[in-house]
Amino acid sequence: MGRIILPHRSYSFEQVKAKAWQEIDPYYTSCLTFCEAWLSGEDTFFQQTSGSTGSPKTIEIKRSQMIASALATYEFFKIKKSPKILVCIHTGMIGGKMMLVRGMLWDADIYITPPSSRPFESEWLQSPFDFVAMVPFQVASGIEWDTDLKWLRQIDTLIIGGAASSPELISKIKNQNIKAYQTYGMTETVSHVAVANLQQDSQVYHTLPSVKIGINGAQCLWIEAPMALAHRLQTHDVVELLNGDSFRWLGRADFVINSGGIKIHPELLEQKIDEPIKKTYGNILYFLAGIRDEKLGQKLVLCLETSEDKKKEYILRKELEAMLEKYLVPREIYTTKTFALTDSGKINRQQTLDLCGLS
Repeated sequence: MGRIILPHRSYSFEQVKAKAWQEIDPYYTSCLTFCEAWLSGEDTFFQQTSGSTGSPKTIEIKRSQMIASALATYEFFKIKKSPKILVCIHTGMIGGKMMLVRGMLWDADIYITPPSSRPFESEWLQSPFDFVAMVPFQVASGIEWDTDLKWLRQIDTLIIGGAASSPELISKIKNQNIKAYQTYGMTETVSHVAVANLQQDSQVYHTLPSVKIGINGAQCLWIEAPMALAHRLQTHDVVELLNGDSFRWLGRADFVINSGGIKIHPELLEQKIDEPIKKTYGNILYFLAGIRDEKLGQKLVLCLETSEDKKKEYILRKELEAMLEKYLVPREIYTTKTFALTDSGKINRQQTLDLCGLS
């Protein structure tokens, strides 16, 4: 029988189910309360969506969905019996909750630590793990801190979610031979339904067992899966469908910019301009957007989280003009000292455009 392991003590699953625990820290209390409800057979849970592309909403999630997701992940990655897993992402989000569910269904030793940029700084976590989930910021910070990658390299399977990994981070993961996968999923599918192996050159997502996919007339992905409550979940993600179980992600349909009849996928273009932006400004937040324009319908603009002077903006523009086709160079560059973020840490594009005076 597995255990839940905290910095100062551990509990068997039987102890958690019997409520034979008492924690002062509210974060650990919330984790154990959820685990107690799960182990007691609770059938329905409620979860707030991230709100990265619209208003956050609370949705109902069934136990059967979470079981289907955890078992599909177990099968896809061929997880060993009674694994050792680390929960270092926030358990208030679906990704963190599903780490707890996986651990309980896999009869695992579940190490729990509050989210931080560098979880392996804690000595009690400096050991090999079979399965870990992190967000890109944690992986990037971990590579900076763990310069010889002693701990990251000892993770048998690392999944990265919550946001897309930057080209720079993917390059570091490849070069350092970290066994990592980028996930694709959402709250409505109770975490991921597809993963891309970051050691491979092409960013191709492969679906978990029992997941069926297709596209609609607008080339947006639909999903049929036991972990999704809807029979067919229609997404707003534009994809290149490769075959019945794999696809390449192109961007959000609601982010597509139509500039003078040319359709631009800003999220793909953001990957191309990542290097010159970091070269000029360092590790800042940024995104591309389309705003109304009388002649073009929409014009492409770049928003940067910075208070730097115009000199760097001029340098960046010259870099972009040298590397991009003319229609892909942002017409304007806007800056603001602080971006608006969602509760899960993603950029809230609309609110940030408001901050830049572009609403």
